[in-house]
Amino acid sequence: MNGKGLIIAVSGPSGVGKGTVLNAVEAALREGETGSVGRSISATTRNPRGTEQDGVEYYFKTKEEFEKLIADGEIIEYDVYCGNYYGTPAAPVRQMIGEGKVVLFDITIEGSLALKRFFPEDAVTIFILPPSMEELETRLRGRGTEEDDVINARLTQAKLEITRADEFEFLVTNNSVEQARDDILAIIKAWNLRKTRQITATKNLV
Repeated sequence: MNGKGLIIAVSGPSGVGKGTVLNAVEAALREGETGSVGRSISATTRNPRGTEQDGVEYYFKTKEEFEKLIADGEIIEYDVYCGNYYGTPAAPVRQMIGEGKVVLFDITIEGSLALKRFFPEDAVTIFILPPSMEELETRLRGRGTEEDDVINARLTQAKLEITRADEFEFLVTNNSVEQARDDILAIIKAWNLRKTRQITATKNLV
């Protein structure tokens, strides 16, 4: 790392394995550079459930607090679900970048694009593709948790989402978790070697 952090915003259709791949990326980064990884925590206006803690599962906000963050431009992206706000606060992400961390996001297409607009020099957008639609269907059915109509709806949605893959900077096909992990690690390394991110390093030499 060159001292400045990086956002990795990963999107892709349901069942493509985004979470599993990002967990593998996180494990590899922690093994290589302890403490260099961060995970974004969403803010919400819903009440905590069970043992949930503020700043651990979510940042719990009142409706007034959340709407002030929106008005101040301090929410990167947000949505409303069942009458509650859910969104990504900018301040914690900004702090992690300043600490030199790679901040990993498993996020919607709109969320990835919003992150890129908010942090144009520090966010990388990656779309995860399945090897084939047949394989995606196999993975969805392999979960054993959904009925046929739900799986068919997810496949239809997946096709729509894949048509937007060209809006992303990088495409990674998840043939295997190990291969997709290594591809994302290579993207991180390449991004940190970009000229615009090496200005500080060169200034220290002249």
